[in-house]
Amino acid sequence: MPNSQNPQSPRAGKLFVRTVSLRDRADSLVRRLPSGAPLAWLTGDDGVVGWGEAARLEPRAQPEGTPPTDTTRFTEAAQWLNGLLENTEVEDEVDLPGTGLITFGTFTFTPTSHGSALIVPRVVVGRREGRAWLTTITDEPGAHPEELLRPRSAPRPVGPVEWRPGSLTREEWMGAVAGSVERIRSGGLEKAVLARDSFADAHSPIDVRVLLERLRTRFPACFTFSVGGMVGATPELLLRREGDQLTSLVLAGTRPRGEDAESDHRLGQEMLASAKDIEEHGLAVDSLRSALEPLADELVVPAWPHLLKLANVQHLATRAHARLAPGVSALDAVAALHPTAAVGGTPTETAMRLIAEVEGMDRGGYAGPVGWLDGAGNAEWGIALRCAHVDGSRARLYAGCGIVAGSDPASEVAEAESKFRVMREALTDPEE
Repeated sequence: MPNSQNPQSPRAGKLFVRTVSLRDRADSLVRRLPSGAPLAWLTGDDGVVGWGEAARLEPRAQPEGTPPTDTTRFTEAAQWLNGLLENTEVEDEVDLPGTGLITFGTFTFTPTSHGSALIVPRVVVGRREGRAWLTTITDEPGAHPEELLRPRSAPRPVGPVEWRPGSLTREEWMGAVAGSVERIRSGGLEKAVLARDSFADAHSPIDVRVLLERLRTRFPACFTFSVGGMVGATPELLLRREGDQLTSLVLAGTRPRGEDAESDHRLGQEMLASAKDIEEHGLAVDSLRSALEPLADELVVPAWPHLLKLANVQHLATRAHARLAPGVSALDAVAALHPTAAVGGTPTETAMRLIAEVEGMDRGGYAGPVGWLDGAGNAEWGIALRCAHVDGSRARLYAGCGIVAGSDPASEVAEAESKFRVMREALTDPEE
């Protein structure tokens, strides 16, 4: 049985972890996964994938009325992990970030939502810097998890899909954007990020492995993930921690890619010269700086953004670097950074309350932290964007846009559509 103890009793069972080197076959890590509920964090050909379940925590959703910036779910997760580490015996022949005990995680956008989860798999296969490894996590020393021996079925195509609108129609959402612009212009709020959802219904359960392979192949520079039903390819790195070094990537401001090199360059330069986009990006950078300064002995944030060009869109991007103060954990930093202004708004609490009032939906894990951390404190966490929640034969897709005083509802709808396209194409089988 999985070790699913709650945070108040983290000593219910011991885990034995062994990491050994593998000969790197240089194939896709997704091909190692069985069907079911795969765990994955991939960047191109590198990353970690896992399956089975040695331990699981689902932090409690807080009661309605809890402040939207409450961090209880992160605190519970940290307590649980500390207890787990105290009762884990590790043999690690590789000693790289992501080896030894590794936990995949997804946290909801708000503290009152259900769906946060930390999952320790039974089996992990990883690749980094030309090295590959296998980690097994068992309840008895020397045991071999059953999940390691199960045969792999071929990934199934998604098949026919019926597309349905989400919580708000296009017109209703444009009205929410227009109303939010008026609220911003009247003062008390500088930015709010509004999201839309839509649904895809397949005729049979969706094989997440197919989505992972399509996403990582099309977006090799993004972080392709699957944790607790949240599946996607996010461009936004909330944080990467190795030792005491932390990196974070802020993205805010979006344009489509051009049809040719000339139009692509023009669109990028237009964004760099846009007061609206520079304002939106600056608010997100200020949010990151304010969150990290109390946790860092050193913090370096560039004064001007650069362009990050992805397969379908381009963003204004700022990469920040920090040296964390002693005793600051990766989850401390996750709790401090979430929600960034890039997914919530400014001021944070005011923006979060506006989101709850006008979006007409519960985001669940959308725009929440998703990623992994290991027993040595190394971690990679992204923001769950360009994603869907997959449950059986249904996928719920999400897309969001930053709204500031200069926002135009029609332009924001077009931006959201371009972001929906990532998961819509992943859910669409190629024509024979």
